[in-house]
Amino acid sequence: MPSIIQLLPDHVANQIAAGEVVQRPASVVKELLENAVDAGANDIKLILKDAGKSLVQVIDNGKGMSVTDARLCFERHATSKIRQAEDLFSLHTKGFRGEALASIAAIAHVEMKTKQDQEELGTHIVIEGSKFVSQEMAVLPKGTSFAVKNLFFNIPARRNFLKSDVVEYRHIVDEFQRVALAHPQIYFTFYHNGSEMFNLQASSFRQRIVNVFSGKTNEKLVPVNEETEIVNIQGFVCKPEFAKKNRGEQFFFVNDRFIKSGYLHHAVMAAYDGLLKDGAQPSYFLYLQVPPNSIDINIHPTKTEIKFDDESALYAILRASIKHSLGQFNVAPVLDFERDANLDTPYHYKDLEAATPTIQVDGSFNPFSEEDKPNKHYANTSSSYRKPEPAASWESLYVGLKHDTQEVDTISFENNEVTFENDEVTSSLFDGEEVEQAVHKTHQIHKKYIVNPIKSGMIIVDQQRAHQRILYEQFLTNITVNLASSQQLLFPLHLYFSNGEMQLITELKPSLTNTGFVFEETNEDSVVISGLPVNVSESEASIVLEQLLSDLQDGIPESSFSQNDTIAKSMARSLAVKTGTYLTQKEQENLVNGLFACKDPNVSPFHKPTFITMRVEDLDKKFAL
Repeated sequence: MPSIIQLLPDHVANQIAAGEVVQRPASVVKELLENAVDAGANDIKLILKDAGKSLVQVIDNGKGMSVTDARLCFERHATSKIRQAEDLFSLHTKGFRGEALASIAAIAHVEMKTKQDQEELGTHIVIEGSKFVSQEMAVLPKGTSFAVKNLFFNIPARRNFLKSDVVEYRHIVDEFQRVALAHPQIYFTFYHNGSEMFNLQASSFRQRIVNVFSGKTNEKLVPVNEETEIVNIQGFVCKPEFAKKNRGEQFFFVNDRFIKSGYLHHAVMAAYDGLLKDGAQPSYFLYLQVPPNSIDINIHPTKTEIKFDDESALYAILRASIKHSLGQFNVAPVLDFERDANLDTPYHYKDLEAATPTIQVDGSFNPFSEEDKPNKHYANTSSSYRKPEPAASWESLYVGLKHDTQEVDTISFENNEVTFENDEVTSSLFDGEEVEQAVHKTHQIHKKYIVNPIKSGMIIVDQQRAHQRILYEQFLTNITVNLASSQQLLFPLHLYFSNGEMQLITELKPSLTNTGFVFEETNEDSVVISGLPVNVSESEASIVLEQLLSDLQDGIPESSFSQNDTIAKSMARSLAVKTGTYLTQKEQENLVNGLFACKDPNVSPFHKPTFITMRVEDLDKKFAL
């Protein structure tokens, strides 16, 4: 029987490996940027075309490669970082597997130019789908330039699975920010389709964070600094009042490598316990330095997950250091029973001398005198004292009042022959039974459900889901028909966002305008809003936009209907009345009537039931048990 197991050809094996390493253009950006950092570069340029689908180019001024290394770097498992197995537990560099360049070259057209500082000429290599097309000497500057063109040209199925340019660009920005934040000492520039997106000079950690996310990031940051035998923690957390709905600005760096850790994230959330609103997520930028032999970074192909030797100790240290920083900068409440805040001296009184008080006494004042002294003043203070005059004959004010009220019933004007007679006033327009039904038409239960009787029994309405359905259809109609009305603000509202968030708002601006937002000005890191939708208050504007950005963090839908649908759902989620809100009788009735005036009252915009029906027969069965 012939053998059925055989070795795969190299080009097939490289394509399979590429599926693990290169998932999208952002994966190529990550690998090339990390290689440039490992090469010791202090100036790195990233150039993109069509969100990396047509071109991803990284140019650095690192140490470069020799002719032999330039050819060998495209072979699988060829690396300069590992010599023996023990080296895996003492890594100080980004890449170490030797699969990235081989995987990229298997699915794209790659052009590499590299030169070492001591060499006169450099090496220019062109590879297409793992096949060497050319290799020649060239006059080049110091460093390395990688140009990856036509990604997935030989795997059309993978290329078809790529998202829109907007989505792919956002993933690339995420990878770029992770590398740029981990290495503030490196000068980064980022170009997309000929436009400069980022220009990050070498700076401190704090300044790099501010330059990347712009806006009012600087005033949000609270420094964290803790040194122990297990870990050294540096970085910043944001004040609780600036917490957002999404988890975009949350970064952990271990030995200058970006990682994801739900365990460490839980430690940060524990430090903020009691300081955040429900669903709010704090921003943080934390740099951890640990001994390389105490972690294992070889547990995930993308190297974004790390195994720690002593996670529980790291958890406790991280939680305590963040809590200490929040308390030290008066962000968290502090209980101090030894100190009385009323005794604190204001700063502007610190260097002033105490003024000697003066006392003035009126020697002629006699408290037992019966004389009326309306004009006499007593000047022991700046105010004056006047002896009150007794009210004379106050009883006369009410004389004849009872008689007058009794005579009001019938008044005659004989000259004009006009007579007003008292009419019989009924206590209500309805009989007793009808009044009882009108008053008790709806009931609110536990500030969550509204019960309304019907002929067959009763319906129980979820107030939050019902209001979501009402608002959703209103917003969707306004966006589609372009008939939304706006309320003008007396003072324009200034809102600040990061660069990535501003790009989303700019793309959604036409749809948001149709809902009632009026954008007076749009800057690189802020917007000026002069008008809001009718049912959006000024304090809710930032909440609505943050929720919208959170819902669109995975990308904006390409079709206009899907965009409008997403915006309407997000705004309905933000503005709907929440569970636990008390509703008046009129509000309950308006909610029920508005729900059943909708086109689809049965489900919320998120496909959950808005009400249930209970018949009298169902209740009878309950009591028959």
